[in-house]
Amino acid sequence: MAECGCRSGIETIGQRKVLVVALVLNAIMFLVEFVGGLLGESSGLIADSLDMLADSSAYAIALAAIGRSSAFKARAAGLSGTLLLVLGFGVVFDVVRRAIFGSDPIGLMILGVAAIALAVNATVLRLLSKHREGEVHLRATWIFTRADVLANVGVILGATLVMITGSRLPDLIVGFVIGLYIMKEARAILLEARIAQQERETVTGA
Repeated sequence: MAECGCRSGIETIGQRKVLVVALVLNAIMFLVEFVGGLLGESSGLIADSLDMLADSSAYAIALAAIGRSSAFKARAAGLSGTLLLVLGFGVVFDVVRRAIFGSDPIGLMILGVAAIALAVNATVLRLLSKHREGEVHLRATWIFTRADVLANVGVILGATLVMITGSRLPDLIVGFVIGLYIMKEARAILLEARIAQQERETVTGA
């Protein structure tokens, strides 16, 4: 029994360290990408920065959930998914707004910022990979980060096409697709949270 408790404590400390690193990196990159998106007039970067903000919130929620009950962890995952869903709608709204009122994305700036974001997210994804089959609140953070990596690749592709074609359309398309993907990932997290809650109710007979 003591050995199990020791192992559990070590795992908890490891989870906290990984989540703290992920939280700090994502909070910094949210600011970098958001400012870069405003200066570079990029829907793709702004969309990706909001995804980073959602990630930061998810990591903070996951940190709060460590050592708590399974019910709390399921609620934490549900809150993360809801936040991501709201931000996904916000991203799509911003893309539509820019499509109507116009934008002039700066391809080189977008490319540079997105490349940094990709390096950061790839690092965080590697750190979280050992927890991808863990409890629901940790699986949610891994899903968040996986979405980020794919979004970064999309922004880089969009920036490259902006520079090649001189058109703002690739950036708008990337921003729109990221918004839709964010909502898809939010649905996956909410489904995980619902399943976890159902399993808990089955075990407890609630």
